[in-house]
Amino acid sequence: MNLTATTPVTTPGERIDYASTLSPRTKALVLAGVMMGLFLAALDQTIVATALPRIVAELQGMELFAWTSTSYLLASTTLVPIYGKLSDSFGRKAVILAGIGIFLLGSVLCGLAGSMLALVIFRGIQGMGAAAITSTAFAVPADLFVPAERARYQGIFGTVFAASSIIGPILGGTLTDTVGWRWVFFINLPLGAIAVAFIVGKMPRLHSGVSSKVDWLGAFLLIVATVPFLLTLRGDRPLEAWLSPEVLGMLALSLVGLVLFILVERRTPHAIIPFALFRSRVFVQICLTSVCTGAAFFAALLFLPVLAVNGLGATARNAGVAMMPLTAAVVLTSLVTARWVARTGRYKVVIVGGLVMLCLGLFLLSTLSVESTLWDIGMRTFVFGCGMGPVLPMLTLSIQNAVPPDQVGSATAGRQFFQQLGQAMGSAVFGIILTSALAHALTNELEPVRTEVPVAMRERFDHWFDPVRLQKGGMVREGPGEDHGTGGERLMEEVRALAVEETKARVLVRAGQEAVSRSFVKAVTRVYDWALPLGLCALLLALFTREIPLRKANRPEPPIVSE
Repeated sequence: MNLTATTPVTTPGERIDYASTLSPRTKALVLAGVMMGLFLAALDQTIVATALPRIVAELQGMELFAWTSTSYLLASTTLVPIYGKLSDSFGRKAVILAGIGIFLLGSVLCGLAGSMLALVIFRGIQGMGAAAITSTAFAVPADLFVPAERARYQGIFGTVFAASSIIGPILGGTLTDTVGWRWVFFINLPLGAIAVAFIVGKMPRLHSGVSSKVDWLGAFLLIVATVPFLLTLRGDRPLEAWLSPEVLGMLALSLVGLVLFILVERRTPHAIIPFALFRSRVFVQICLTSVCTGAAFFAALLFLPVLAVNGLGATARNAGVAMMPLTAAVVLTSLVTARWVARTGRYKVVIVGGLVMLCLGLFLLSTLSVESTLWDIGMRTFVFGCGMGPVLPMLTLSIQNAVPPDQVGSATAGRQFFQQLGQAMGSAVFGIILTSALAHALTNELEPVRTEVPVAMRERFDHWFDPVRLQKGGMVREGPGEDHGTGGERLMEEVRALAVEETKARVLVRAGQEAVSRSFVKAVTRVYDWALPLGLCALLLALFTREIPLRKANRPEPPIVSE
């Protein structure tokens, strides 16, 4: 079946209105193909998050823990607007296929990584591919449906992320505990092959019909403005190093890039993010809200496995299962609220209500302790998911409804850019908070135990419970089957050769393990203490954002004016 047969012939410069020209069957097939590609990118985030504690333990790099996600987001954030322009010029199909190819190359390299630094670099390559996939996927509903119909399909896209959140933690934990963490990357190959086969066979070119040039100078300046700034957000440097020439130089380069980007983009008709959009108060407020929610969401997703594995002693698989309630909440609330918005046209109350639940979830996560159970984590993530489920798709819907149809693609890419910028900044900043809080907690918690250690045992105790070593490799476990980087049983074997009574030694080892557990829990909950104000800022912004009635047609609108 030739799906492109339904695409009308247009004169140059005339925009194709797919909402009125494509048949319902063709629209359904297009959505299915795009969602398969989006599922591939979404699954990677959840499947890798579950395996990260084991990866860090094997590759010895807790100081680079947050950068495994930051490098991914760094690449995908800066390239999202560029891919948006490319998809207008060459069609959605070509861009999403190129993105899947780059993503699969990065997956293979990640699976072969021999160090944390190599993994961080290869995750950046994955992010380059993911940017093409996500920027295309989020623009497609705006091509196919008018705003009044779009809400229910935004909800369906939310279920893709929800499904990946269900499958990812379980699959990632199972692979990590059985065949090894490298397979959390290799598993992308068969999944990617299925997505490519479906897109090639079922998806039309989906070209807008409008001639569009890519502002390569603006794209380069955007990278210059963004990348050096995010590279300064490292947690592996002492406090005084923040005033070093290296850091100040990168910040200065970023500032220069930002100024030049603004000067260039204001004068070009093919701007990466048209500056006319920033005259809309709604656009600006939603973008700022997206920054806050992006950072808060990643705080929950990225650091919970660290708390579960290193703080509560869970396996990687069980840590993944504990995050399933978050997914269930996202699925339920995104579908229910999408249908309600499609029927009533009221979306602001959904966004505000979702942000209230998000803030409540962050507060509850900050109350976790070493006595908490995986059930406690599940209950708290369910509340958090009830907030995230309706918020993200409705933010996209509201920003698409607030701009003229001919700027929907740029506005969507702009919102996604700011959300991912928030995620990248959040993962880096919260990584700094985690490592500094963990170092402080390990010193305070282990010192009382160390004073009780006999002199004959102190050298080996200091080696196994060295705070620097623990920050890089994670928890010390007593049972050989629960070895996450170092083993308490191996310490006991060394102690038996010393003149130390074994029962007392075992008590001290267990006390050390408990001190480490408390340290990891304190460090992660400290992250949630800092994430909560971001959620409150997003709520305040949403309360003051004007709700615009949903349009019922994709027809040209007057230019954006200041609101």
